[in-house]
Amino acid sequence: MSGPETFKVIRVIGNNVVMVHGGGKKELEYVILGKGIGFGTKVGGTITSDDPRIEKLFKLEDREQLNEYRLLEDFDPKVLEITDEILNSISKEFSGKLNDKVYLALPSHIQFTIYRIRKGMDIINPFLEETKISFPKEYEIALKAADMIGQAFDIHVPEDEVGFLTYHVYSAVSHVPVGQLVKASNMVGRLIEIIEQERGIVFENGSMDYVRLLMHLRFSVDRILNHSVNVDNPFAEQIKSQFTREYELASRLADEMEQDLGRKVPEAEICFLAMHLYRLFRGRTQNK
Repeated sequence: MSGPETFKVIRVIGNNVVMVHGGGKKELEYVILGKGIGFGTKVGGTITSDDPRIEKLFKLEDREQLNEYRLLEDFDPKVLEITDEILNSISKEFSGKLNDKVYLALPSHIQFTIYRIRKGMDIINPFLEETKISFPKEYEIALKAADMIGQAFDIHVPEDEVGFLTYHVYSAVSHVPVGQLVKASNMVGRLIEIIEQERGIVFENGSMDYVRLLMHLRFSVDRILNHSVNVDNPFAEQIKSQFTREYELASRLADEMEQDLGRKVPEAEICFLAMHLYRLFRGRTQNK
């Protein structure tokens, strides 16, 4: 039975981050994260894989990834410490491995947020309400994270920033890039505006109609981005013939999604959307 692997330290990035060669093979480079792992560690020294300080170990696939982790040198150690606490709280709430990219993306976001708040710069989140509805569990975790950041750095973290932190929490557990989440949120907002303009209506934020429509559009955009729509709609022809206006509107929304997302919207998805629009408009008419 082989013993623990020995890593040779080639760079100390910070008290909690070191870069090493693994298994004696210079082509295999890793980044090790762990509280105090870099404290007192010297270049040329060794760390074994059973070291209790090791929390995360990442294999560096390319030089660009290496340059990204070197950015950790520029972070306030206190930011890295609070990031670790937040990630631990996320791990307690969600099973599975967190997205590796969050170990760089989250401290980078937190450090910039602290800078903006201390400089008195406004933080405006146009997707706050949608984020709270779409990711309620992640929002609650982000709310606690904001409180942790506020206490650690003696600042007030506004609710708009909690919404942005929610994206990082969701990205960490879903492995969906934050940029894709922002793109999807922007897309959903635009689709709702088109529906309101086409039908001459206004959805009240937080209303049941708004929440249902938002969630349907959100899931629709997510399915398209992740290529997860591959089923037929057996009622497609019936929907197109009976719900003509709704189908035409759904087709326009699909065109908007295709242009913005660069993905083909399947016919089945358009018909599902048309059906949802029919139920939505019918319900509003009956409730008047």
